[in-house]
Amino acid sequence: MIDVLVVGAGPTGLTLACELAVRGVRVRIVDRAASFFGGSRADGIQPRTMEVFADIGVLDSILASGDLGMVIRAYKGDEVVWKGQMTEPVEPTPSVPYPNIWFVPQFRTEKILRERLAELGGRVELSTELTDFTQDVDGVTATLTTGGTVETVRARYLVGADGGRSTVRRRLGIPFPGETDETTTMLFADARVDGISHDHGRIWQNGDGGVSVVPLAGTELFVVTARPPADEHEPIRDYLQRQVTESSGRTDILVREVTWHTTWRANTRLAERFREGRVFLAGDAGHVHPPTGGQGMNTGIQDGYNLGWKIAATLTGAPDVLLDSYEPERMAAARTALDISTALLEKHRRGDDDAHIRGPEVHGLTLHYRGSPLSIDDRTEPGALRAGDRAPDAPATIDGTPVRLFDLFRGPHWTFLAFGTPPSEPLDPALRAYTVVRPGEPAGENTLVDNDGHIRASYDANDGTLMLIRPDGYIGLVTDSSRRATEYWTAVMS
Repeated sequence: MIDVLVVGAGPTGLTLACELAVRGVRVRIVDRAASFFGGSRADGIQPRTMEVFADIGVLDSILASGDLGMVIRAYKGDEVVWKGQMTEPVEPTPSVPYPNIWFVPQFRTEKILRERLAELGGRVELSTELTDFTQDVDGVTATLTTGGTVETVRARYLVGADGGRSTVRRRLGIPFPGETDETTTMLFADARVDGISHDHGRIWQNGDGGVSVVPLAGTELFVVTARPPADEHEPIRDYLQRQVTESSGRTDILVREVTWHTTWRANTRLAERFREGRVFLAGDAGHVHPPTGGQGMNTGIQDGYNLGWKIAATLTGAPDVLLDSYEPERMAAARTALDISTALLEKHRRGDDDAHIRGPEVHGLTLHYRGSPLSIDDRTEPGALRAGDRAPDAPATIDGTPVRLFDLFRGPHWTFLAFGTPPSEPLDPALRAYTVVRPGEPAGENTLVDNDGHIRASYDANDGTLMLIRPDGYIGLVTDSSRRATEYWTAVMS
């Protein structure tokens, strides 16, 4: 028996598989596709996902494969009538080290995650389709088909990360309510284009239509966007060439080759449940978003990041309360992401001047789990930062050596922060415990000196405050009582 069978090897499934593999969980990840995905599709990586990638160990590769996004110029003939960016880059702060959206083609993101999974001893099994499964109190029995060969697999848990047409969701019979608007469609294509430079993106409006041609980060390709062709039999390259020529009025721009394309339809759906016994839904299998706002892939990655450590802990004896928390936490997050992307889509439909602008609401940094069964804040006067919130980064020193909180949080463990004085009761050795003090105060073992006050400012904590930080970087408990901290740890992890 294996521990976990992950169905679907997109960004969601790969993130989950990495999270499981780094914890020593026996995991298989399968995908029915015969080859790896090769398109740009979801290319915007939000700041919170950048923090996840830093924890997983792929951030350097992600940074090397993308950029902050291009300046876009809207043309009327040869005249530039508008110039701007989807989001204006800002400088990092002590609490937010990755404040900007980073643009990387989805096929590169998936490749980087596959390489990380290989480093951890895992691999994706292509051309392997889940055709059926049943579950009982001890596990899941799945039927996999590979090239005509049928295999029966026994796993403790099954996760469906197999997209909007999820076999797992359909086999469970979980309703997937929402709507598909066939009147709102768009053609996206990755193409080699001659005659224009890669220094900025271009939009040419042509009546109610038009076309955009934007460099694809880290490649020699462009993303060409237009309305879908009326004649579905017309070759895509020919159609895009005609659209570019007619909209731009230029005959020197050549669409040479289309490497990938898709027709997007306004599709907004949310599954009624994300869990059925030992089977879970993650990513597009549980929620489908309009592409506006770049929420879909990022929300799926967060699903995998949330679920991975919980399954791993449960496999080693933690109570089921961890797995019970997955659905309420991630369903609320999916609803929020759907609201954001739908509101931005409506701006595009209305033709609002700021329809292309993205604000901090898309970044994922304000997402919280305050209503989760894992979030307890028993202070009589809670601060601005509460249980269920993202734990901010901040600089400090240990024995004179500079560190950052994210460096201490990184890895599969929980982190314990005591402000002012160490806890009065002994802690579980599995916890990484630190005491936060001001400059000049006594500094013992594992003492964080908050030299510039950034930790206390970000965490809004008084002397005597105790915090437990979950492995996924969210605050589980805030209390003034060491006894309460021990009780929480026992209830959640013992």
